[in-house]
Amino acid sequence: MSDAKSQSGKPSARLLRWYDRCARDLPWRTGPAARKKGVRPDPYAVWLSEIMLQQTTVATVTPRFAEFLARWPTVDQLAATPLDEVLGQWAGLGYYARARNLHKCAVSVVTEFDGVFPQTEKELLNLPGVGAYTAAAIAAIAFDGRAIVVDGNIERVVSRYCAVETPLPASKPEIRRKAEALWPSKRSGDFAQALMDLGATICMPRNPRCADCPLQSDCAAFRRGIVSDLPRKAKKKAKPTRYGSAYVFTNQYGEVLFERRPEKGLLGGMLGLPGTDWSEEKTEGRPPADRTWRRAGVITHTFTHFHLQLAVHCAESDHRPKSGERWIAPNEAKLPTVMKKALELALEHQGDQQCLFD
Repeated sequence: MSDAKSQSGKPSARLLRWYDRCARDLPWRTGPAARKKGVRPDPYAVWLSEIMLQQTTVATVTPRFAEFLARWPTVDQLAATPLDEVLGQWAGLGYYARARNLHKCAVSVVTEFDGVFPQTEKELLNLPGVGAYTAAAIAAIAFDGRAIVVDGNIERVVSRYCAVETPLPASKPEIRRKAEALWPSKRSGDFAQALMDLGATICMPRNPRCADCPLQSDCAAFRRGIVSDLPRKAKKKAKPTRYGSAYVFTNQYGEVLFERRPEKGLLGGMLGLPGTDWSEEKTEGRPPADRTWRRAGVITHTFTHFHLQLAVHCAESDHRPKSGERWIAPNEAKLPTVMKKALELALEHQGDQQCLFD
């Protein structure tokens, strides 16, 4: 239960006292104890973490963030790296436009700002891949600007604290206005992270721990007994299913033929298997070459807006790669998850039962 001290004062002050005691230890974060000693957040680490955390969980990002930072400790080093290497390192994190914009943004910071991240939301919004949320998060967390940061956790905390009953996403403007009314003039970055931590550890979507919440005493949803009902969400439309085929060519050396996908579109710029377009018509399309094709089976994968069923076919070939194609050993290919699934199914069909991507 929150102590008596935390029950007094402004909500922002109570939340910051709680954060000082209970802040999560995250690899990209400069915690409250370090901040009090004068340690400043690294804007590069803040930016990198915010891009990686878009549509991706903290648990997934934590080890990958460490890998990225070890490989490219500074924005200058990231900007100097070929895009293909960045895309390969990003493989498995999904939403691959983020990786392309990550590289573009690094180049922009180096060429336009001499390797120093701009501090204001307005300037940050001009960087590739930096939208309104990310600009606010960097301005607040890296530079302590009074920028109003609203992610999914903060939406949930504010909608409950203020009993916002309008369903999401229509309630987003109202939630932001109410968040702004709560936002302190000092320690903006700590306050944003405190709200995030509260949503992640106390004010959770299911089974919220209201007894441990520093804001319980004046939480409108708690008083009305509707905490678990908020935030309300508009009914989602059912995701459609799309269909397509992937073709796995193998050569005498055990290599697989991969192609570079177009820059624009889903999985843009990533390595992939040759295949058909994905459509809502249940058709597998025509193979890319006249070979004896063996059907390995079908893999399923879910993207943000649709489900995919991909038929996988195998054949041997001595094909000479065209522009954008490469023969690569399967365990050396940096692939998005859907292509890993297709490749593994093909290799299993060929008798290789060992998973190459543990």
